[in-house]
Formats: sequence, structure tokens, C-alpha cells
Amino acid sequence: MSVYEVIALRYATHERPASANLLYAPPDGDPHDAAMPIDYFVWVIRNDERVVVVDTGFDWPACEAYGRTMLRHPVEGLRALGIDPATVRDVIVTHLHYDHAGNLSAFPHATFHLQDAEMAYATGRCMCHARLRGAFSVEDVCTMVRRVYEGRVAFVDGTGEIAPGITVHAVPGHTRGLQCVRVETARGPVVLASDAAHFYANLAQQNPFPIVVDVAAMMESWRILARLAGDPERIVPGHDPLVMARYPRHPKTEIEAVLLHRPPQDPA
Repeated sequence: MSVYEVIALRYATHERPASANLLYAPPDGDPHDAAMPIDYFVWVIRNDERVVVVDTGFDWPACEAYGRTMLRHPVEGLRALGIDPATVRDVIVTHLHYDHAGNLSAFPHATFHLQDAEMAYATGRCMCHARLRGAFSVEDVCTMVRRVYEGRVAFVDGTGEIAPGITVHAVPGHTRGLQCVRVETARGPVVLASDAAHFYANLAQQNPFPIVVDVAAMMESWRILARLAGDPERIVPGHDPLVMARYPRHPKTEIEAVLLHRPPQDPA
């Protein structure tokens, strides 16, 4: 069985209140005045045989347009990890929101793995609604369409194997075609939830992130995450600063990165 190391690379952050991250006020109090910052990640899956990048982050223009704080451009972060994007052959795009699907041109030889439903969602009638298209960059979506015409997009319908020990699974709700990634590691299967769960609190409180096209589907997707991981400690949310606190730091301490294939130091 192939096993991998999995690295979460933090590339940006943004200060915001809890009310921006939880759809419903929790029953034990009003969180609206509490600070609850959001972090932005790309992920690396690798072993001696292959390197797979999960999501590509946003670029400087998007950072400025959305008012985020860039810590290190994700492409530069990958290079700091010893990964030349030009040599990457497989990129999993969990969904097409601006913070997950920018910088596509930095991977000139990659095949992009994407759910059928996500391309249909990002180019179909839902984008006629400003609230639903707000987190999409039309430039990034058009770039992905061009990659389709270049024969460089591998579409997935639900569940698919990217390589031995690496699978993707549809977890709709946040978008129509969101997918999570399940990776075999020495500590068991690690599930990169991406935006199926932005924060540990979304799962713990069963309280969705407010950017959601289908609340019921999102809640059902939490069950999929649990089944795939087999242990809640192996579910990694997509935007939670606690990920950086709970997992061991990468040996290159100047890089904002943690090792997800190692057990958490502070279990969730």
C-alpha cells in the first residue's frame, strides 16, 4: 500500500468575527463579537514516487481585491518546500473558488482533477446570481475551461482514484462540485476536507460555514468525511488556524507549514 506525507502550507490569513464563519448562532451564546480569523492553505501530498498538489491558492491581484493578507505567495511556498510547480504532474482542485483555483498557469505540465459537477456549477445558471458567484474569479474559471480544451482536465464523477492511496470524493454543499481528498498515511487515512468544513467548529457544532449553496447537502457531506476518515482526528478542515497549532511544524521553520501525516499534538 502506498503511503504519503501530507503537508498543509499556510499562505494567507484574514481577521474576521465568528459570525462570518458560522451560519447559525450557537445555543450556548452569541459569538458575534468573538474574533475568529480564517487561514488559507494549499496542500502537498508526496512520497518517493510522486508529488500531488491540492489546490493552487490565490494570486496578488485576488489578494488585494478580497482584502486578504498574503503571508507567502503559494507558488513561492511550494518552491520553499523544494517543489517546482513546472514539474508537478497532478493537481487536485477541490473546487473553483478564487482562493483554491488561482495560479493555474504556474503548473504548465499538470493535469487538473476536478468534479464534473463543479465545472457545471461554475459555468452554469447559478452564476447568474451575484451571491453565488461572489467567491469565483471569472478569470480562473475561464483558465480552467481553457485547460479542458487543452486536454489537461481529468473529470471525476463522485469518487475517483488519483494514484494508489489518493482518492477524491464528492462532498457537495459549499459548492455543487466540492471534493475532499483521502490520503493513506502512516497514521491512517487523512481526509483533507477543504471547504466541506472550514473550521473544526463547523463540525463540532454541526454549524455550516455561511457560503453554502445547499445546507442539507453540506450536513450530509460531514457524514462522508467521518466515514472516510474513520477517526475525527484525521479530518483536516480547510481554513482553521488551529491546524497550524495542532500539528507538528515542518522542519523548515521559516515556512508556514505543518505535517498532517503526523498525529496532532493537541487532538481536536
